[in-house]
Amino acid sequence: MSATGTGLTQERIRTDVAELLDCPPEDIGPEDDLFDLGLDSVRIMSLIERWRGAGAAGLEFADLAEEPVLRRWTEILAGGA
Repeated sequence: MSATGTGLTQERIRTDVAELLDCPPEDIGPEDDLFDLGLDSVRIMSLIERWRGAGAAGLEFADLAEEPVLRRWTEILAGGA
């Protein structure tokens, strides 16, 4: 899946994840395992729907679940920004 060019920024991705984890965005490091921080499959599906609406039309669950770290998700969604 290629979602580059979605307009999603690293800041937006981190903020969206933090909102679902109920924590400040700055508490999430680029290499933190998001599952260890409390993210689950239901929340990932919520993020996918949100990000599809923002332009990542081809985004799939496996794209995010394979490597659940912010750095990787930013590479997928924001082109590594």
